[in-house]
Amino acid sequence: MRIVVIGAGAAGCICAIELKRSLGAAARVDVFEAGDRTLAKVARTGGGRCNLTNTFEDTGDPAQVYPRGGRLMGRLFHTFSPEDTRQWFTREGIALKVEEDGRVFPVSDDAMQVVGTLRRLLREEDIPVRTRCKVLAIRPEADGFLLTIAGAAPERADAVVVTTGGSPVAGTLAALLPPDVETIPPVPSLFALNIPDKGLRALSGTTVPDTVLALSGTKIKAEGALLITFKGLSGPAALRLSSHAARILAERQYRAELRVNWLGRENVEEALAALKARSGDRLVRNAHPETIPGRLWAFLADRAGIPQELRWKDAGAKNTARLAETLRADTYPVDGKSPNGEEFVTCGGVSLAAVDPNTLEARCCPGLYFAGEVLDIDAVTGGFNLQAAWTTGVRVARSLAQKHKGD
Repeated sequence: MRIVVIGAGAAGCICAIELKRSLGAAARVDVFEAGDRTLAKVARTGGGRCNLTNTFEDTGDPAQVYPRGGRLMGRLFHTFSPEDTRQWFTREGIALKVEEDGRVFPVSDDAMQVVGTLRRLLREEDIPVRTRCKVLAIRPEADGFLLTIAGAAPERADAVVVTTGGSPVAGTLAALLPPDVETIPPVPSLFALNIPDKGLRALSGTTVPDTVLALSGTKIKAEGALLITFKGLSGPAALRLSSHAARILAERQYRAELRVNWLGRENVEEALAALKARSGDRLVRNAHPETIPGRLWAFLADRAGIPQELRWKDAGAKNTARLAETLRADTYPVDGKSPNGEEFVTCGGVSLAAVDPNTLEARCCPGLYFAGEVLDIDAVTGGFNLQAAWTTGVRVARSLAQKHKGD
């Protein structure tokens, strides 16, 4: 039996390794990669540190972190959970550590340790990996599949696993797959928001640890730290909002209205009352909450129309109310997006309705499987996207192994 895995990213590599370990000499497992090296995206994740999973300790429902595919991921975690991921990499010699928000990294803080380990396992399991091998089309035949390969003769496979990742180009995936496999056009997810306000942009580099962002006209909100950049807003809160609102923002051509609660979940009126009580004779613009840096506070005071020389002891109800409203619902126009560094993520891909949720095999095409971001599964930042790759890759490997052993 010959199994071809198309795509040498996280999902493809762990799938190939687990397949070979399960089937041994009973199957030949080949990995085809269109690029010139394996695991290129893994090497860049987490700023080169590789945030390879999350503890999920603060996540009650996977849908909180998977805007698309949350229900399926919750189901698949029974096959290969975040804890299974940690144990898997630990067994392979990678010491791990847990950081804030449950993010899991190698103790070495080196993504190349993860990359090197997976490459070593591919060699040890005698799995051929062919880079610069671009598959143009997968076509089912009576007894398997015919693969059309750029610049080379067609090849046959008994089963195919597609792990090509998220494609930013609409139509690319549909051209690769058999026509009956339903696909959803890809759009970007996880991106910073361009805000044309010059006053805000002048505060580039400022971080606020606890904020809540909301997209006007929707119920979409996101919490977390916010980073002001020279183009607008980034950081966990902005990236999470972009993930949950990916399709809406794409439909609106990345033009929308954003509301910012600069104090996060804290009661704004109570916070200002406490600030006023302890500030007395100080100028309003010089005495600010601990979580809001001074330059940003002065900017927000100006937006609220607070007089330059107003002291807290003289701040009446009207001034306090204007300041409270600015802190609770500061409104900015969104005009475009910026990529989140090199960590490109898309939503869309193979429709989850097109696959068996128990095996990730195409409903219309037996022997064709999908894993990783090529599926319409994507997540917010924090190690959740890589966890989806590990989980779906292992699920496909076990499904294929069980099917082959049962034949």
